[in-house]
Amino acid sequence: MADPKRLYGLNALVLNAADGIGEAIARTLVKHGATVVAADTGNSGVVQHYSSVRGITGRVANLLDPEQLAVLVDETVDKLGGLDILVTDFLLRQEAPLAKVDEKLEAVLKQRATLVMSVCRAALPHLKKSPSGRIINLGFLRSFFTADGADASLRAERDLANLTRALAAETGEFGITANFIQPGAVMTPESREVFRRNKGLRDYCIQSSAARRLGEPVDVAKVALFLASDDAVFVSGTGVAVDGGRLAN
Repeated sequence: MADPKRLYGLNALVLNAADGIGEAIARTLVKHGATVVAADTGNSGVVQHYSSVRGITGRVANLLDPEQLAVLVDETVDKLGGLDILVTDFLLRQEAPLAKVDEKLEAVLKQRATLVMSVCRAALPHLKKSPSGRIINLGFLRSFFTADGADASLRAERDLANLTRALAAETGEFGITANFIQPGAVMTPESREVFRRNKGLRDYCIQSSAARRLGEPVDVAKVALFLASDDAVFVSGTGVAVDGGRLAN
């Protein structure tokens, strides 16, 4: 665990990586020896953001288009010479935090599942060639849901868990692991904007965490590092909650 270069020689693609959790993961992976393509949307400034960061290449992509995700994977492999680690995160913005399990939530979950499976399908041929194939899916932030949206939050987490377990079952024979991280109330730019408009939700998230604080993107990045490394070689089809401990949903 102390080896600062334990990802040396590995290539990673991190989605939604211009800021927040994605940026923290990209910077943590490269710090530990990986070479990273950090992808984000055209208005994110991702290319300029990483222009002077050694080991990280910023790449613009339409992360909501399954066909463009496949192109992104191919471009990443051409750039890096292979792919070992895939970190999926899709920012499916809503006008307001979701409150309940309904048709709107189910539509969002269906869209996320389509995007996750599309990028994973495109990546699998390359991950199969890797001695250290890793898929890491990121769940929605707690700020994606209202204070009384516990059922909706749990539904979204279970949906991602089921999807990830299916990927793990499918890819295990090739030495690929698939896991997910379920962040709690982590202070990303998206969460900051939600909490600015809804201080009650911010206070609820703090009070609902055993740690009595909001999380930071690096808290999630450290778990992603573990899952990307050989330390997690026999961990697959499971999830890690990074929420400071839950006192209530």
